[in-house]
Amino acid sequence: MAYKSLDRVTVSDVEALGIESETAKRLHAILTNIIQNYGPATPDTWRKITAHVLSPELPFSFHQMLYYGCYKDFGPDPPAWLPDSETANLTNVGQLLERRGKEFLGSRYKDPMSNFSDFQEFSVSNPEVYWKAVLDEMNASFSIPPQCILRENLSGDGQLSVPGGQWLPGAFGNPAKNCLSLNRKRSLNDTMVIWRDEGNDDLPLNKMTLKELHTEVWLVAHALKALGLEKGSAIAIDMPMHVNSVIIYLAIVLAGYVVVSIADSFAPPEISTRLKISEAKAIFTQDLIVRGEKSIPLYSKIVAAQSPMAVVILTKDSNSSMKLRDGDISWHDFLETVKDFKEDEFAAVEQPIEAFTNILFSSGTTGEPKAIPWTHATPFKAAADAWCHMDIRIGDVVSWPTNLGWMMGPWLVYASLLNGASIALYNGSPLGSGFPKFVQDAKVTMLGVIPSIVRTWKSTNSVSGYDWSTIRCFGSTGEASNVDEYLWLMGRACYKPIIEYCGGTEIGGGFVSGSLLQAQSLAAFSTPAMGCSLFILGNDGIPIPQNEPGVGELALGPLMFGASGTLLNADHYDVYFKGMPFWNGKVLRRHGDVFERTSRGYYHAHGRADDTMNLGGIKVSSVEIERICNEVDGDVLETAAIGVPPAVGGPEQLVLAVVFKNSDNQTADLNRLRTSFNSAVQKKLNPLFKVSRVVPLPSLPRTATNKVMRRILRQEFAQLDQSAKL
Repeated sequence: MAYKSLDRVTVSDVEALGIESETAKRLHAILTNIIQNYGPATPDTWRKITAHVLSPELPFSFHQMLYYGCYKDFGPDPPAWLPDSETANLTNVGQLLERRGKEFLGSRYKDPMSNFSDFQEFSVSNPEVYWKAVLDEMNASFSIPPQCILRENLSGDGQLSVPGGQWLPGAFGNPAKNCLSLNRKRSLNDTMVIWRDEGNDDLPLNKMTLKELHTEVWLVAHALKALGLEKGSAIAIDMPMHVNSVIIYLAIVLAGYVVVSIADSFAPPEISTRLKISEAKAIFTQDLIVRGEKSIPLYSKIVAAQSPMAVVILTKDSNSSMKLRDGDISWHDFLETVKDFKEDEFAAVEQPIEAFTNILFSSGTTGEPKAIPWTHATPFKAAADAWCHMDIRIGDVVSWPTNLGWMMGPWLVYASLLNGASIALYNGSPLGSGFPKFVQDAKVTMLGVIPSIVRTWKSTNSVSGYDWSTIRCFGSTGEASNVDEYLWLMGRACYKPIIEYCGGTEIGGGFVSGSLLQAQSLAAFSTPAMGCSLFILGNDGIPIPQNEPGVGELALGPLMFGASGTLLNADHYDVYFKGMPFWNGKVLRRHGDVFERTSRGYYHAHGRADDTMNLGGIKVSSVEIERICNEVDGDVLETAAIGVPPAVGGPEQLVLAVVFKNSDNQTADLNRLRTSFNSAVQKKLNPLFKVSRVVPLPSLPRTATNKVMRRILRQEFAQLDQSAKL
């Protein structure tokens, strides 16, 4: 749609969008005054429009008219939100720079906004100073302090023998103990967890203070110790993100064990694979997941996966006489074994910094998921990203619909509690009106989303009428976002910024992000994450100059605090460093996404460069999907699973290229085949995945060594989508 420049918008144009005549005249008068003072097409014009003209109650078409009218001839990356010096100086980073900016940056330092990019570069070139400062800001404590921040381990030829270096060598500690500590003037009466169950949307919120959280975590830790498991044993959690799962998570880490993260959406074979790889000795789960009128079995999937001993929480709607396997135990009986220890402090098990706290999984390019351990350093990377980029601090309320099976679940726990904020958990679907009401009632200050959730909110208008004015910023991760959908989202909270955040399970957080000290453009990242350096590889495999625009496969500087240094079931060096180019004597770290750096210095993600894809925020390998689909229909010779970004932007859609055994087969029912593929993928892999299209081909493009060239198919399908749009 072609939009008029703002100085050509009339009262009639406003009325045509369904806005009542008197309101249209009032809004147009304010708009005219803004244009007279700031011009019809400047970022300051847009800033004033969001502050004085637009509100959540007005039609979104009016928001679009003014946004696109203001930036009609602006070019790429128009700023949808701009910081001001007063609020920038009050952020965590702003306050640190106001105190120590001249110490860090010398005579270059002017103010937090002007020097944020300089500070990001400083965080890379001076990791010893930066990370000590940030860990001090978060009051991170260790029973034995580190000998230094970073030891680079140079080999005889001057190259790094351990590409990622050693972080906090010699330190002993426990991140769960830090989560429960009384530092930063946090009191025992401060609220740490806020939650509500779906269906109880008109009831008061449930709240748990720090004192109550202590008591609950300690009790579970005592009960875990009573199981007699060896120190460092792996214990799985497969349940929704609820107050109990947070308590269990913290207790496992506090007691010196290792959490195995399993998403509650997984089918039994996927659960079994993860339990075997991690060698889990026990698992926490619940009998059912209750979502509205539906009761989704969970314990039965654990049994089908042939799990080790299970501790089972019985939901309030279930039959308390449910029969468990021999050796399994109910949550009630598990806690009864240590009822005499209630309110007795559990002494945290302090461990070396390189010891594991969590095993998470990320699909590689084979059928088996990569098992990625988080060390005792990784939680502080997650919390530091939140401290710097989302500005999470004491008194904040942080909500992000997620699950402990994905990295954002543990990230949410540490990002909130290590920064003195409350976690807000909604035990139910985030898609209906119950969750937006919860955001309002809990007075959420940082709301995390994935684009597919926002898309549903926008299409159903389920957030209408709820007051989100307490939100200070949004966070977004997991998928590629869409400009219109995120313009709509900003408008729900009176144009608070959206901090785009991209990283990986193996990083423990982000490598590229936004900042409250920089102008934020929709569906774009404004900065490398603190402590991270980004390299876009040219066609020759060599990094293009860092300040020049370009598109290519993304590589990362190897020295990233909290990033993985090992894999349980693959060679870490081969996966992340083998065959990568060197930069300033250091081998770069492979990430696998295609990224663009624009002429205005923003970054855009363009999907995976390898044979994995991102479906609804979940990375999955093409091979896993193809293995299932190849067995669905006897007429199918082979398939290729491709993640294709839609022409209008947004998350990748799953397209299956199909080669039939009979190459002359022109009568195949592709809709029926798509339904069969969907059923098989959702049953055997993940119920959230959906095949959007089936494309018949005479053959698949291959390399000389017979490898399927999925990149070629991805390009062709994307071009077809673009042509269809045009």
